[in-house]
Amino acid sequence: MQGQDISLENPEYYQNRELSWLDFNARVIEEADDPFNPLLEQLKFLAIGSSNLDEFYKIRVAGLQDQLKMGVSEPDTKKQWSPKKQLQEITVKNQAIVKRHYSLFEKKKKELEAHSIYFTTLDELSEEDMERAKAIFKFEIEPAITPYGIDAYRPFPHLSDGVLHLFVRLEKSGNPFIAIVPVPQRLSRLFSIKSKETMKLLFSEDIIYSFLSELFKGYKVTYSFAFRITRNADLEIQEEGAEDLLSTIEDYLEKRRNGMAVRLEIDTRKTSQSVETDITYLKKALSIKQRDIYFIDGPLDLTCLFGTVDILKAAGVGLLFEKYTPAYPEVFTKKSICSMAKSQDLFFHHPFDSFQPVIQFIEQAVDDDRTVAIKQTLYRVSQDSPLVRLLEKAAKKGIQVTVLVELKARFDEANNVHWARKLEEAGAHILYGVKGLKTHSKATLVIKKEENGFRRYAHLGTGNYNEQTAKLYTDMGLITANKEITQDVFDFFNYLSGYTDQPPYHYLHVSPFDIRDAFIENIEKEIRLHRQYGNGHVIAKMNSLTDKRMLLKLYEASQAGVKIELIVRGICCLIPGIPGVSENITVRSVIGRFLEHSRIYYFYHNGEENLYLSSADMMTRNMIRRVEIAFPILNDKWKRHIISILKIYLYDNVKAWTVNSNGVYEKEKPNGQKVVHAQKELMELENTINNVPEFTFMQWIRDFIARQK
Repeated sequence: MQGQDISLENPEYYQNRELSWLDFNARVIEEADDPFNPLLEQLKFLAIGSSNLDEFYKIRVAGLQDQLKMGVSEPDTKKQWSPKKQLQEITVKNQAIVKRHYSLFEKKKKELEAHSIYFTTLDELSEEDMERAKAIFKFEIEPAITPYGIDAYRPFPHLSDGVLHLFVRLEKSGNPFIAIVPVPQRLSRLFSIKSKETMKLLFSEDIIYSFLSELFKGYKVTYSFAFRITRNADLEIQEEGAEDLLSTIEDYLEKRRNGMAVRLEIDTRKTSQSVETDITYLKKALSIKQRDIYFIDGPLDLTCLFGTVDILKAAGVGLLFEKYTPAYPEVFTKKSICSMAKSQDLFFHHPFDSFQPVIQFIEQAVDDDRTVAIKQTLYRVSQDSPLVRLLEKAAKKGIQVTVLVELKARFDEANNVHWARKLEEAGAHILYGVKGLKTHSKATLVIKKEENGFRRYAHLGTGNYNEQTAKLYTDMGLITANKEITQDVFDFFNYLSGYTDQPPYHYLHVSPFDIRDAFIENIEKEIRLHRQYGNGHVIAKMNSLTDKRMLLKLYEASQAGVKIELIVRGICCLIPGIPGVSENITVRSVIGRFLEHSRIYYFYHNGEENLYLSSADMMTRNMIRRVEIAFPILNDKWKRHIISILKIYLYDNVKAWTVNSNGVYEKEKPNGQKVVHAQKELMELENTINNVPEFTFMQWIRDFIARQK
């Protein structure tokens, strides 16, 4: 087939964004069945899958439901599906994934029994253990419980998002009654009964179920079942006319707690009687559709498995990953970060490299009397962030501190409002972002008055300034004293804080729009050079690929013969391997111990090799609705280093999934070849950081690639 005979608008050439996300969550859940993961780590993946799905319903499904209610029928740009069609397809796919999720939970329960750990119910307890369970109810649960009867004088109660509830049918003197019992979120979800030989784990709702008669004395409990609702959190923040954005955000958070119900989950383990009447009652009370009801043969909300792991870990149960300590070369204890950055760019690949030097970069600037100003963007920070404490200290010392705190970082709004107020009180100048856009960039600038005048130092990264997630997410960052890049970062902050047009940057590409334009230009150049030299090659690693213009340009490059290797952890709307469209494209997703979060974009350019790191994915929201930065790697040593890391991921045959021409993900297997586990390889590679001679890493890479052949 010839490229010109094919319409790239054909919906068959694309994946729907929402279904692709569900495929991603299915891959996360499958980590619970990967023997490379210890048993308790497998439980964590089941919990992560449940947490992911909650957020998906609160935001993505809620948004589609809103469109449907408002009569919006506009199809998505790729599959051309209406909101109603998307909701139908989500239900079909997700019902199957949820079934697999719970079958794996049952499998893990049996595997735990080999270690004398049992998830159990009260009817399986011995008389002695039953007395202990009764004591748990009496002293650790009942005092926190408030049952709500429903009648003419007691209306249907507000049901909080994500909270477990028991629906209770009662009877007295032949008359039926209904009550709802919320299980407080601050109540432990799991309780353990230990003996020398075993540990028995009981869910709080199972304990409450067994002692319901204690809560409704004088009434007969006919039956009960557990249920849980998910509420719409996709509410729009009204920035227009907001004189105080902090107060606006706080009002928004209050409204979000009371969003419309978008999903109803029902635990069917206790529903031997017909509960159709009760389901109809809940549907009406919550204004929810049948398609959004999930009947679960198991405990609701498997995020509780995080707590299970904590209980077992505290009890001395192993079955976890061995502790990993990121590389932290001794040179960082002897030299200042800025003095090293003067002689060479410093590159970090977290969590394989410690995040501590990034903290030191700020800490040393705060303690240096020559520091005039510190500027930083904050998107998601930890609840007790050492970086924010340092910025407070700097402001109190008289250093000019400018911080952009993105108040619209979803689910981190309250934390960011807190830190914004603290920093303002310390004397820092706080920016709340750009109207209508989220500022997702990761940038820091330190300005010093040194012997020869002012000198600037910058940190640019792909991930958040969060020392906790830096241990769990793979991200890359650069500290540089390059005069043109630091001038760009200086201009970037002035663009955010003052009134000025987007400046003409030397090296940075800044969204909205510019990153997408730059990447399209790079792909077009790759196409031109490939037609001349026949060696076109693009490698891109990101979290998600959804932007239609980028998809079209990648298909165009494939049709021209350019080799394109994509490493896309999550959503991918591109389908590789379609004859005449994408046969020169491969797509893989790596799911492992660490969340793959770095964004890397490589263009061969006949040996010129342009390489960018970025805070942005190839998503429309990143390209046109956010302030993002893409920055080049200019140092040849670090360019070779990062390209080599990409190659390790392209060899992975343990944690990688590849996409076939039907858009189906298939797990890679060694099949007799050398086992390559990218994250494990990088963990085992010691001293990859700046004070090690270049040949050490490069020799390791050459040896690694040779081993694969």
